[in-house]
Amino acid sequence: MSDNLPPSVQSSPPSAPPSQSPPDDSPLTILTTLLFPLKFILLSTSFLPRTLFSSPFVFPIPFTSSYDSFQSKWFGNFWSHVGPLVRINASALVVPLLSGRISHGATLPYPRHPPLQGTVLEVGPGSGMWTSTLSSLSQNITKIYGVEPNESNQHLLAQSVKAANLQDKYEIVPLGIESLAAAGKVQKESVDCIMTVMCLCSIPEPQFNIKELYTYLKPGGRWYVYEHVKAFERQGKWMGLYQTVLNFFWPHFVGGCEMCRDTPKWLREAGPWSEIDLCEPVGSPWYQTMPHIIGVLTK
Repeated sequence: MSDNLPPSVQSSPPSAPPSQSPPDDSPLTILTTLLFPLKFILLSTSFLPRTLFSSPFVFPIPFTSSYDSFQSKWFGNFWSHVGPLVRINASALVVPLLSGRISHGATLPYPRHPPLQGTVLEVGPGSGMWTSTLSSLSQNITKIYGVEPNESNQHLLAQSVKAANLQDKYEIVPLGIESLAAAGKVQKESVDCIMTVMCLCSIPEPQFNIKELYTYLKPGGRWYVYEHVKAFERQGKWMGLYQTVLNFFWPHFVGGCEMCRDTPKWLREAGPWSEIDLCEPVGSPWYQTMPHIIGVLTK
């Protein structure tokens, strides 16, 4: 399990963070939270038949080009259904994060960091879950590169970009992180801001690609992060073991997503940072099977 994040922020924490409601530690809430990944897997399974019947195949063997492409289509169908629901739950943290109003895991009434601005690299936008938020911040944004390798998502992403009236600023890059340099689409040290929202869990070779993303940031550039990660030590060894067992099944049903990645460590080690403001959201309960980190890292 990953260590609790150290107090690595160079500035002082907010003197009076907003009050946070204590977590509901009732037995029913704890049980529901612990069983949530299993419910999510079952929901994903319900999208398997429609994906099979929409693929070129002779039943019962799908003749797709590869299992990876089939899994991407399966996940695309599933995420088009659950993505909007996930967005509703995550908006309370992601919107203030991208507006610069998150520090030490607390949501503030005032900006602690600058909001997204300049050239933005959005990694894994999927079907465009945050295009409306980007639109609300677009006054100070000059260009957005949406790095989305999943073909099943690209058409929906284009629709979301159009609906958010971002066609003049948003360019869909149909590649993975590992292919950006060779394609020459985005130059190294040319990006003012990177945003990764619930995507580093599923990128290939995460340690390499996190370091690769770091190289695209300008000096002084900022990386806005909201990700689920492996269980923290404070949650106890049994929670880490439970998460590890779940992770044997989870990636196969949720588009290659990994539950047990030590993303905080890999982000800190990506390169020299002038400031790291990254921790768990305030009030996170101990029984979360998918604990999160949130914050801004400044190069």
